[in-house]
Amino acid sequence: MKKHFAFLILFLSLFSPPRKKIKVWLIGDSTMANKEVKAYPETGWGMPFANFFDSTVVVDNRAKNGRSTKSFFAEGLWEPVISSMQEGDYVFIQFGHNDEGKEKVGRYTTPDEFKANLLLYVNETRSKKAIPVLITPVARRNFDSTGSIRETHPVYTDAVKEVAQKNNVPLIDLDEKSKALLQKYGPESSKYLFNYLEPNEHPNYPEGRKDDTHFSELGARKMAEIVLAEIRELHLELADRIVNRK
Repeated sequence: MKKHFAFLILFLSLFSPPRKKIKVWLIGDSTMANKEVKAYPETGWGMPFANFFDSTVVVDNRAKNGRSTKSFFAEGLWEPVISSMQEGDYVFIQFGHNDEGKEKVGRYTTPDEFKANLLLYVNETRSKKAIPVLITPVARRNFDSTGSIRETHPVYTDAVKEVAQKNNVPLIDLDEKSKALLQKYGPESSKYLFNYLEPNEHPNYPEGRKDDTHFSELGARKMAEIVLAEIRELHLELADRIVNRK
């Protein structure tokens, strides 16, 4: 009986049609982006994220430092993504850090503009029969005097949630999940998740670095693991293509 069962499994594996290859597009800001060697050990969470899938998935990380929903579109960064997108692809959309900065000329968006821009990305993705996934802006490391993590993106996080709810878009609340992670690590140990360096600790930062926004390699991996866990929680078809899924 066991031999017959093993033969059936082998037969199905040999003659079942291979799964369609898909692409996962990442659009967003520096917290997600690939980094140049001169920026290491600063690491965007999209970098380790790309290594968690089987051979049927290609992750194409188009996130760029300093971009908002407005500037990503205005600079023509969205056009090659939507032009190349295929049916069944995924588009992970994470902005907010640069949209909320009123001093950032050309990048700042009002909350209403932010929501309209997110909806544009969602609708254009769906027009290609691809699957949009909205992600709230990841938390900054910001603790109060009692050691409690502060909310750093209240308006823009709520805006992402609103667009997701009203338009039935899968949502990953990276803001909330990353705050929980930072709280778990606490005010001091959480520095290991960010680009914190002593003077002369790394040749790229001879004067040292204290960065509460951008991640270390460890921090980027932890954020990627949150996103992967949320993909599973959402029961996206993409979850079946995660290697060593839990």
